[in-house]
Amino acid sequence: MGDERESPLLIDRESKSRAFSRCQSHARDELHSFRTWLRWLCVDQSNAWTACLSWLVFLLFAIVVPALSHFVLFCTDCDSRHSRPYDTVAQLSLSGVAAISFICLSTFVRRYGLRRFLFFDKLRHESETVRQGYTEQLNRSLKILFVFVLPCFTAETVYKIWWYSSGGSKIAFLGNVVVSNTVACILDLCSWFYRTVVFFLVCVLFRLICYLQILRMQDFALVFQGDSEVEAVLKEHLRIRRQLRIISHRYRSFILCGLISITASQFASLLMTTRPNAHLDIFNCGELAVCSVSLLAGLMILLRSAARITHKAQGVTCLAAKWHVCATIDSFDGGDGETPVAKVGEEQQAFLENSSGSFDYDDVGDEEDELDNTKFIPAYAYSTISFQKRQALVTYFENNRAGITVFGFMLDRSSLHTIFGIELSLVLWLLGKTVGIS
Repeated sequence: MGDERESPLLIDRESKSRAFSRCQSHARDELHSFRTWLRWLCVDQSNAWTACLSWLVFLLFAIVVPALSHFVLFCTDCDSRHSRPYDTVAQLSLSGVAAISFICLSTFVRRYGLRRFLFFDKLRHESETVRQGYTEQLNRSLKILFVFVLPCFTAETVYKIWWYSSGGSKIAFLGNVVVSNTVACILDLCSWFYRTVVFFLVCVLFRLICYLQILRMQDFALVFQGDSEVEAVLKEHLRIRRQLRIISHRYRSFILCGLISITASQFASLLMTTRPNAHLDIFNCGELAVCSVSLLAGLMILLRSAARITHKAQGVTCLAAKWHVCATIDSFDGGDGETPVAKVGEEQQAFLENSSGSFDYDDVGDEEDELDNTKFIPAYAYSTISFQKRQALVTYFENNRAGITVFGFMLDRSSLHTIFGIELSLVLWLLGKTVGIS
């Protein structure tokens, strides 16, 4: 009897473990090629072996190589072109951001698995349009990653080749200066490429997840084109809000730490470059400039993706209000019993034609979609949804705005303006202390 009582619990535990277990890649798996890229980039942690290898590569290229490059190649008797006065800021900035990105990525993959982390386990509940659009965006993600990485890596490669080939380092730690410089240059470039790729990878994955929610909200906007039930609309919106809350909870630490670390690195760079005895030219500040551009580009991806999805989520309120207005206008008040139904239909058709003719939709282009547009919604004259239900739904949308949050603070366009204002104030204060700008 005891075995019979325990068997349902064991079966339930086994079913839960199978439900939460990481799916293996196969030939038809949509994540197969993505996992292959992660394995080549040495950030795959699908098993114990790849996880150990990933941490070993991280320690080598994010800590050991930058430290050796800074301390071993540091020289006090170099000329003005080969001295590296800003190497400390550049190395600490890249290594710090790479460490934050790698730890967050490791936590995501270990805790949720790649499939659950990218919400592929939820796609079976979505429409074919959402599934196809999200899969296509996944295939484009690595292209977007290298679009940001390769230009900066090219500039870094040109700078490193010039620095080593023109006599920046003459330490023959392998017995020959040329061989030693070649090996040091390759390790330096690999370290820079690895740290930048890890940072941009987490940013691009955040953009990918936000794009899925945008697809879902655009698909959700179609419910206002027909006679939908308020309960079904409310359940779908609650599901979207739940996933936005999950994304916010997972990425809030990374967004906050990334914003603080990048801001600190930029202020340190500004403080060092505005000193009275600072010598600024492309040879001294080239690497620092490339590092700053890379970090700011990644931060731009994060903030833009968060602001965009928040804007789309808040656009649902405007769409619901317009749907409510159109349904109210279209409702038929037959109190006197004298106005024919056909006349109401003719008046509605004339109103739609006049409203459509007053706007030139062809000139709008891709700026409008299902969520944000100026088109009139043709509601149904005999809608089963009462005015009170529609009003309650609009009131709910107005008081329950969805979006990406960081510890309770909504990341929308107003928040970006606030961040920009704070950053600008700190920059002006720092410039006032260094070069006398008031």
